[in-house]
Amino acid sequence: MLNPIILGNVPDGTGAFLGGDPANNSAVIAATTALVAGLMSILMGVVANFPLALAAGLGLNAVVAFSIASLPGMTWADAMGIVVLEGLLILILVLTGFRTAVFRAIPRSIKTAISVGIGLFIALIGMVNAGFVRATSNPSPPLELGIAGSLSSWPIFVFVVGLLLALVLMVRKVKGAILISIVVTTVIAIIVEAVGKVGSQYTDDGIDANGWQSNVPTVPDAVVATPDFSLLGQFSLFGSVGKVGIIAVILLVFSIMLADFFDTMGTMVAVGAEAKLLDKEGNPPRTKQILIVDSIAAAAGGAASVSSNTSYIESSAGVGDGARTGFASVITGVAFLLATFLAPLVNIIPAEAAAPALVVVGFLMVTQVLDINWKSYEIGIPAFLTLAIMPFTYSITAGIGAGIIAWVVIQICVGKIRKIHPLMWVTGAMFIAYFLIGPIREAVGI
Repeated sequence: MLNPIILGNVPDGTGAFLGGDPANNSAVIAATTALVAGLMSILMGVVANFPLALAAGLGLNAVVAFSIASLPGMTWADAMGIVVLEGLLILILVLTGFRTAVFRAIPRSIKTAISVGIGLFIALIGMVNAGFVRATSNPSPPLELGIAGSLSSWPIFVFVVGLLLALVLMVRKVKGAILISIVVTTVIAIIVEAVGKVGSQYTDDGIDANGWQSNVPTVPDAVVATPDFSLLGQFSLFGSVGKVGIIAVILLVFSIMLADFFDTMGTMVAVGAEAKLLDKEGNPPRTKQILIVDSIAAAAGGAASVSSNTSYIESSAGVGDGARTGFASVITGVAFLLATFLAPLVNIIPAEAAAPALVVVGFLMVTQVLDINWKSYEIGIPAFLTLAIMPFTYSITAGIGAGIIAWVVIQICVGKIRKIHPLMWVTGAMFIAYFLIGPIREAVGI
């Protein structure tokens, strides 16, 4: 539902929209998004046997839409070609063992902090998606509860009911608590909309804070629609070189690759930790296979014109309900494939009904904070920066980068330079370049 909104409403550097007219392109983008997500999730389940599903990365697609496709002269095909290049490059890094080696070089405390930080992050995402927490547009405070500090709308009421229901079912150890909560809350939302005529938050007159954040929960006229997969193969592998130059292409590929590189690492650690599948060093089983599939998915998303696909942290919702093997990913993949036909039905679920699941899973992941030795400052400070910066910046990559750089600097300052793995030096340098990517791009004229 979100990928078409992000990709479908932004013109490329020539003024064209992905999939055609933005008033009619959401169906083709949604269908192709679900197709790629389904195939890649099934591949993850079969090849890696790990409960990790894949779909279009919602941070990466924004980078593709607003920072790449919109460059002067750039087409959507050129932009998606850059995504394919990034996927192929990161696949090479996996096959050579570099990506796996970097992952294993990261200290256990940082890996644990990544899981906790992602827990806080997705809980915040859930609350923001439901309108329970909102931006104020003021310097201070930047966020507020509900509408002007009050829970004064029907959609927020639906979210609160859904969250309380999910929590009660969790405490009572009811199997399928999260799914039950989503279904029941959606039914409540449909009733609320039928009686109260709440409507969308986005109206012809502007923003109505009392409206639904995304979908308006009404029973659709049609349940099944024939999917349109015409976006498949609409990419130009090297077309961007002639538009912005080889140096600019290298920097664009690097910026996407670094986010993809470490987001997946954080996600598989968080999901593996929640499922209690990690070894004593904090590594999940079949790490290489997980990373291979994830890399293939990045290229596949670009080749299908729906942006880089990556392992997504909401997989932990399945783990929270008992998923422990790749069978869960296969089932998720099949559900994605079915969703290509059931788009009208999927569209009735409002964000307020789905968001409680993220908050509950966030709680489950944050419980791992007890595994960090907070009495040791050289361990606790990098861990704190990792878990705090993720939700504060809305970026998993930024949190991981801050934690790794802090860990390297502290080890140097306390005289433990020999403790620093060579790959941690490389990783730290990569993150410094990542954080300075703006000035670097300006320096080369991008």
